[in-house]
Amino acid sequence: MNPLSNKPKIKNTMNALAATNRNFKLASRLLGLDSKLEQSLLIPFREIKVECTIPKDDGTLASFVGFRVQHDNARGPMKGGIRYHPEVEPDEVNALAQLMTWKTAVAKLPYGGAKGGIGCDPSELSISELERLTRVFTQKIHDLIGIHTDVPAPDMGTGPQTMAWILDEYSKFHGHSPAVVTGKPIDLGGSLGRDAATGRGVLFATEALLNEHGKSISGQRFVIQGFGNVGSWAAKLISEKGGKIVAVSDVTGAIKNKNGIDISGLLEHTEENRGIKGFYGADSIEPDSILVEDCDILVPAALGGVINRENANEIKAKFIIEGANHPTDPEADEILRKKGVVILPDIYANSGGVTVSYFEWVQNIQGFMWDEEKVNKELRTYMTRGFTDLKEMCKTHSCDLRMGAFTLGVNRVAQATVIRGWGS
Repeated sequence: MNPLSNKPKIKNTMNALAATNRNFKLASRLLGLDSKLEQSLLIPFREIKVECTIPKDDGTLASFVGFRVQHDNARGPMKGGIRYHPEVEPDEVNALAQLMTWKTAVAKLPYGGAKGGIGCDPSELSISELERLTRVFTQKIHDLIGIHTDVPAPDMGTGPQTMAWILDEYSKFHGHSPAVVTGKPIDLGGSLGRDAATGRGVLFATEALLNEHGKSISGQRFVIQGFGNVGSWAAKLISEKGGKIVAVSDVTGAIKNKNGIDISGLLEHTEENRGIKGFYGADSIEPDSILVEDCDILVPAALGGVINRENANEIKAKFIIEGANHPTDPEADEILRKKGVVILPDIYANSGGVTVSYFEWVQNIQGFMWDEEKVNKELRTYMTRGFTDLKEMCKTHSCDLRMGAFTLGVNRVAQATVIRGWGS
């Protein structure tokens, strides 16, 4: 099994782009942006497409297409993941790059947005083939990325090892530059707390939202869809705070225990069995029913487009915390809003990962590493402040949390663009 492969299907490619554009346009209307400025903010700063040919282990040559979309740099260097997946294609990379621009602005990080990838199936390539492919890709884009230009990170199908190869190859051209990528192994300047960051951010975001409603995590019933990095850390941290996790799913199946699942036992089970299937402390249920299980808080932490018009009416949760990117379709958004369900949008709820990536970059530039306690303390500060800023926008524009987040992000980027001298 290739340790770098991680190959869920990318669904709703056009939906992601259409939904992001739609949310941007709605936010732009609420803010009363000039239509020419609006157009300028939508168009990416630069799109890069490169051919990457490598010798395979058997001596034959194989060619792949690499992409990097650099969306906006008005607020600082561009930031975003690199994914290795057979379905990497320009529209999807574009949508994700744009989303990173708004996400970094919502989190108040001094970044713009970018995204990239290589159209390949990592499970069909050996470690040495992946290394050669990563190094060739880096050679093609090394003069277009950089500590103060564009800082890549891992994404689907890539990980700390991929970042180590990019750092090594980039450093051959530019000297030792640990801050050129984030999500690195600890031994090469990676940050403590990075692994848990997105899940921990979900915890802090949930606490901020519940606090607003006079509730706390303790005693609330949670359903978590997805038990990868984000879902498993969120489950662990929520259960430590007294939250009751009543159902969980992953690619191997779904389980339920209305009295609460033993999360530490489940984590051991998934470690040994590569999935939650067969866990003794809960009953097996249909994976499709996970989203409509009875609970107080639903955390979709898997793929996009899972909450749609087919199942939105059946959802029983009062709160939805979007751990995944774009898990809720615009049509479902509408249905859920009418039902009074409160949705904490992905653009804020899962920004813990990019926030700790920022901390990693800061530590590398300073040449001074933090302990894990400081990382987690700073993350809590950023997530709590982000929620306060978001609520402020909701009040100003009389809108829901998703539009509050989009208006917050778009407004910050638009202001930076104008102040820098847009059009001059």
